Amino acid sequence: MAKITFMGAGSTVFAKNVLGDTMLTECFHDIEIALYDIDAKRLEESYLLITALNDNVNEGRATVKKYLGISERKEALRGANYVVNAIQVGGYEPCTVIDFEIPKKFGLRQTIGDTLGIGGIFRGLRTIAVMKGFADDMEEVCPEAYFLNYTNPMAILSGYMQRYTAVKTVGLCHSVQHCSAGLLHHLGMQDKLEGRKELIAGINHMAWLLELYDKDGNDLYPEIKRRAKEKNATEKHWDMVRFDYIDKLGYYCTESSEHNAEYNCFYLKPDRPDLVEKFNIPLDEYPRRCVEQIANWAKQRDEIMANGKVTHNRSSEYASRIMEALETGKRYKIGGNVLNRGSIENLPYEACVEVPCLVDNYGIHPTKVGRLPVQLAAMNMTNINCQLLTIEAAVTGKKEHIYQAAMLDPHTGAQLCHDDTVKM
Repeated sequence: MAKITFMGAGSTVFAKNVLGDTMLTECFHDIEIALYDIDAKRLEESYLLITALNDNVNEGRATVKKYLGISERKEALRGANYVVNAIQVGGYEPCTVIDFEIPKKFGLRQTIGDTLGIGGIFRGLRTIAVMKGFADDMEEVCPEAYFLNYTNPMAILSGYMQRYTAVKTVGLCHSVQHCSAGLLHHLGMQDKLEGRKELIAGINHMAWLLELYDKDGNDLYPEIKRRAKEKNATEKHWDMVRFDYIDKLGYYCTESSEHNAEYNCFYLKPDRPDLVEKFNIPLDEYPRRCVEQIANWAKQRDEIMANGKVTHNRSSEYASRIMEALETGKRYKIGGNVLNRGSIENLPYEACVEVPCLVDNYGIHPTKVGRLPVQLAAMNMTNINCQLLTIEAAVTGKKEHIYQAAMLDPHTGAQLCHDDTVKM
């Protein structure tokens, strides 16, 4: 019987999706599930929900156990075949608030702050400190387990685990599998969805839709470029930054416009507040979402439980399909975050890249993409520089690498001088 350990099980909705998917997978009906968290209330809520889900969709065949706090972490991991990571170290308060409010004192505005920039750097540092403990325990009690990381900053955390631990790690993000479908829907090209062929590669949250063809082999990019430029010129909408990427760089990327607004030096400028309005950029978006989610959680929890009648349909999340492929050999293709090692020739060897990977019972196999268009590799490099220096800071403990990561972050570097960056 296989065992899945879910780290950060208080992420109840996400735990329901991943573990519900797994219970609906034939080879995992009798699985052992270990739920781990440091928040007793949220852990109990997830335990009740996952237990009800097991009874309702899986005839109670899985074994569900809960583990609370660092003292029980090793037991939660013991003998696991798969470890799903969905933690958020420090939560909304105090850490996310600090990530936004201190930069704001220096005139540095952010939208999401979970991947790059000051928010991404410090989220990465505090999370690596915790994930090092996970890795130490895994190397002792489940050395062959696969670590499926969903926690941001994806490239920083996955890159750290892949380079500095012996844990078999792949980073997983929702944005790859929804990228082209979302774009086609937004541009009124839904008739091109069925049978489409695509190639996506780059880095997490800035992987590029390099190719998109319809079922008959026709290149969809010329029409996409025409419609995207027209839409940006004629109306305000939620994806203006990425549509501007299509116009200026020639390609669309995986993660949202509110994310990508802060991954470069183009849109958030202290002397050009008009750009925020022009590109419809939602400043302080992530804290706003956190407040709404916290306020709405009790209602959402009750709706999900619905008198214990918890149901589930298998989602598009990669996790259960990866585990199924590893167990049975049934091949599955994912967009995975892995060490580059030459998959993308014009990005650094040690960078964590997001590329197509084939999964089977022999493991997770990244594909060789070749070279990105020069402008796309250049955009990725501005982010990779910051990611590598953040990992360097975490590994060496040298504070100067934190300063350097911030200096080389394109948004921070465009707004603050070195002295103010250090003060911040």
